[in-house]
Amino acid sequence: MNLLKQELEKEQGLSQHYETQLKALKLKYTGSEKMVVTSTRMRNLIEMVIRLATVGSTVLITGESGTGKELIAETIHSNSARKDKPLIKVNCGAIPENLLESELFGYEGGAFTGAKKEGKPGVIELAAGGTLFLDEIGEIPLNLQVKLLRFLQSKEFTRVGGESSITADVRIVTATNRHLLEMVQKKQFREDLYYRLNVVPVQVPSLRERKEDIPALVAHFLQVFNRKYNMNKKISPGVVDNLMRYDWPGNVRELENLIERMVVITIKDIIITADLPSHLCDSTDLSSPYVMVSGIVPLREAVESVEKQLLEKAYAKYRTTRQMAKELKVDASTVVRKAAKYKISPNNQNQGFCAVQILQDNNK
Repeated sequence: MNLLKQELEKEQGLSQHYETQLKALKLKYTGSEKMVVTSTRMRNLIEMVIRLATVGSTVLITGESGTGKELIAETIHSNSARKDKPLIKVNCGAIPENLLESELFGYEGGAFTGAKKEGKPGVIELAAGGTLFLDEIGEIPLNLQVKLLRFLQSKEFTRVGGESSITADVRIVTATNRHLLEMVQKKQFREDLYYRLNVVPVQVPSLRERKEDIPALVAHFLQVFNRKYNMNKKISPGVVDNLMRYDWPGNVRELENLIERMVVITIKDIIITADLPSHLCDSTDLSSPYVMVSGIVPLREAVESVEKQLLEKAYAKYRTTRQMAKELKVDASTVVRKAAKYKISPNNQNQGFCAVQILQDNNK
């Protein structure tokens, strides 16, 4: 009997695992165009987020500005049992303090000058049965933190100017790019609210921490803006090399804006390194550690491909084999021998470039 129970639990566990995997694949191939997941780190994050979506825990999403915290909140909602109910998003930092309370909790008629006679429900009421995403939660003033804490504890609140309690079944997901624990220590954020919000923390990595996602993100944004502007732009490999070397302080949002700008302002159909902004145009560094692999190939073929590309770059940049050997840190005889192997010489160098369309249309 125990053996049968163990087998059943094992099967249930496998079923749960495969369901999670399937949802992650749907996100990538048939889901929201906004979400691009390729790196192991992001795959693991999305799989965890999908598991979190199936329970009702309060989630605090942290990460730098532009990393995609709102997309994580959308993923939580769309994979939860609340997906057919409203998802309401509020940027707490974009609403004046004197209006934020009525925006969140609503108000009764005549509560203040300019209030509607019939009153107005707040976003908590409007999100009933669904999810309320509070972005920039670190900007909420201390007096409202008390009221939000009460709601999280009891699921009850009162409108501004009201006396009766209102109950609302709402899942709260919050996000911030600030260090809330430091704010707690400085008495800028309530400690009890912090721990109530931080039931399940989700840290979204910066783009510089997952640079292997850059080619896929470039491809994705290229497709999005080609469709938006009815164009057919492509990107040369050199551009991607440069983007891989940049640290992206503005994260994915900065990359998205850059791709849109290049699609719009580039005259030719192929975007090259000369089209990049000046701070991204340094393509002279041959020591970049990033070698992109898009699929499994025989190791010998992969090594030969990299060798050939490096030699082609060296022949295009330097006049003598001695200079090439010094930069590549090999003997000059090795440069000559391998150049002969790959039929590379200054006379047969392709002065153009091989443009790559690093994207497959998801709708195909």
